[in-house]
Amino acid sequence: MKRVYICAVIAMMAITVGCGGNSEKKNEKDAMACNIERPATLDEALASSTREVELRALLESTPEAERGDMEYLIINMMSSDRDNMDLELLKENVEYAHKARTKYPWAQALPEDVYQRDVLPFHVVDEVRDPWRKELYELFAPAVDTCTTMYDAVCAVNANIPRLTGVDYNTKREKTNQSPRESMRQGMASCTGLSILLVDAYRSVGIPARFVGTASWHDNRGNHSWTEVWLDGEWRVTEYYFPSQLDHLWFMADASKATVDDRTYAIYAVRFGAADDWFPMVWADGDVEGKPIEELPRNYGAENVTQHYIDLAYDQYTRHLEAGTHTFLRIAGYKQQGKTEHSEDRVAMGVDVFRGTEQMGGGLTAGEHRDMNDIFSVLLPKNTEYELRYYTLDEELHTMTVALGEEPVTVEIYQQ
Repeated sequence: MKRVYICAVIAMMAITVGCGGNSEKKNEKDAMACNIERPATLDEALASSTREVELRALLESTPEAERGDMEYLIINMMSSDRDNMDLELLKENVEYAHKARTKYPWAQALPEDVYQRDVLPFHVVDEVRDPWRKELYELFAPAVDTCTTMYDAVCAVNANIPRLTGVDYNTKREKTNQSPRESMRQGMASCTGLSILLVDAYRSVGIPARFVGTASWHDNRGNHSWTEVWLDGEWRVTEYYFPSQLDHLWFMADASKATVDDRTYAIYAVRFGAADDWFPMVWADGDVEGKPIEELPRNYGAENVTQHYIDLAYDQYTRHLEAGTHTFLRIAGYKQQGKTEHSEDRVAMGVDVFRGTEQMGGGLTAGEHRDMNDIFSVLLPKNTEYELRYYTLDEELHTMTVALGEEPVTVEIYQQ
């Protein structure tokens, strides 16, 4: 019987922090340059700004219940934001963050430091400072209002975000680090733009979230960005389009090969305010991938989380690979043969993998809205012959025999 597949798109005096996450290759210049500085007190932050009078007036007009949050942001924001950003945006950001915190039980239960660092911030990385919080709150509040747990709310955001924002993955987006409004205006974004949008969507309804990424995968095929949510005291991995598959993402096999002490291949989570390290934004200064890591801007704090991903991927992949018994069969689906260069050429096709009469795996190939590095993969025993079964556009069952040897194999299947 034909199987039907449904893709569920479900910071004068300053606090100076050290620089971690580098190998012995790190030189003195690099060590000095990666310190992230922030004023130590509110008075110092205000005195350091060209808009001290305006900021003090903003604080005086802020409701008492929200004043602590406003003070936190003024102290911990970048000096460029303190001097230049729209203060009405800042006011709205604090107001609606407070609204979500007082409304939802999961937000009420958050530790103060988690709420301030991972819900309250008005930006994720270096995107344009948009007044996104009210807009996204009004979009997503109806989707989570009936949720009783943070996990349910996480799933509700993920399941509804493409429909509510109208944004899908597309390599034709205007730039990498798009703000929510930029992405929503175009209806498209890269993995970086999607991650910024997802982080902000979570934060709009009181869910702690942060931006995570690597400057390059181990095989030098480029950077990738994704999202983490803080759930039950732990950071869990998710991504646009994945409603409930926490910690089980398509890139986990690549993440297992990340290098803790090499900034190019390490994995970092962005931190607002003081941090131990800095985030390598490979899209900065003209969106030029391949720019030497040491030349990238060092403005945004980060935490090196590489080891966490290596550990996370061990049971999923590494133990089998270490044993030398398994390798990957990767399957890419395209609309038609000869057109395989752009995201719009790809199509989600249902495919099953059999060894004889035993089904070894199955699922959907990555469609046009998924990251270009995302290829459906099945970890299988080596030196075995497998059969792929899939239906074409004309509803005909096609089969393909694949001989999997010692090394990974990538095959293409076509809808027509």
